[in-house]
Amino acid sequence: MCILFIAVDQHPDYPLIIAANRDEFHARLTQPSHFWKSKPHMLAGKDLQAGGTWLGVAKNGHIAALTNIRAPSKERFDAMTRGELVVNALQYKGSWEVHTQHLKNTATDYNGFNLVYGDWKNLQVFNSHTQEHHALKQGVYGLSNAQLNTPWPKTQQGVNALNALCQSKQPLVVEQLFAILSDPTQASDETLPDTGIAKPWEKMLSSIFIKSPDYGTRCSTVITVDHHHALNWEERSYDPTGQVTQTQAYSFIINS
Repeated sequence: MCILFIAVDQHPDYPLIIAANRDEFHARLTQPSHFWKSKPHMLAGKDLQAGGTWLGVAKNGHIAALTNIRAPSKERFDAMTRGELVVNALQYKGSWEVHTQHLKNTATDYNGFNLVYGDWKNLQVFNSHTQEHHALKQGVYGLSNAQLNTPWPKTQQGVNALNALCQSKQPLVVEQLFAILSDPTQASDETLPDTGIAKPWEKMLSSIFIKSPDYGTRCSTVITVDHHHALNWEERSYDPTGQVTQTQAYSFIINS
């Protein structure tokens, strides 16, 4: 997962809105979102290479999502798969304070990550490089491959768009959220972040929606939770040209 936009208690009809893109190499085998046979309470896509996932929800209202921290000089080949962090959070049954401490204790087992996790009404984000975690109180947040709300152009762009959508007096339309996620606008050269990768890659990765033959946005997911605890999930998968190849949609009442 490469970018998430989250609105907490900002829209009159939806106390939680999440709009997220997963960016990955197109050759990496993936299953679209589904309720896992081995974990029937858990809705998520599946990375068939390492067995984990990047974003998921559970019927009890747990939500978890992952973004990698872009820091090539710190990458290790022997690190554990980060996708298991999402699966573990979705299945967790104890205190979230204890889980946060566990993340701190085991952070160095993985390459750099941000993990959004918790109950849908009390989400937080943990950064493995800083060892800091932040509760997601009322507000609109953007999380890409740095710290929470790092002012990269694409992060600010998405936060501004989602904030404007939440403040509008019009009913929320899911297409408006997918429009935010499908924006291909790249940052100008002078505003590109410097994360240690080659400038052509930095440029390509600077848009919310990434399109190239080898690497790009593989899927977009929109999650909303209303005041009646109805959770709606819609996911669109893309080919290397950016065309939609399939759509998954699920709805359920959170049973917490």
